[in-house]
Amino acid sequence: MIFGAFGAYDGGADVAELKKGSRVTGGERDRLAAELRRKYDNGESIRALASSTGRSYGFVHRMLSESGTSLRGRGGATRGKRLS
Repeated sequence: MIFGAFGAYDGGADVAELKKGSRVTGGERDRLAAELRRKYDNGESIRALASSTGRSYGFVHRMLSESGTSLRGRGGATRGKRLS
């Protein structure tokens, strides 16, 4: 079986933890971006993706942005109109 930066070749593996700071280029970058996008679109947070890949929040955010992903809002409580 062939193993690479993204886990087992058999296609059943999730995004494997990448060596921190390692350069990801070409086809590997495209595959990583597609996998991150799929997981993000299925509800995972950028922080969870960063943790599972061993990369920074900024790296994952940039990969999602470069892949054309529509990023969700920050969530949490919003400020409503103040009652007088």
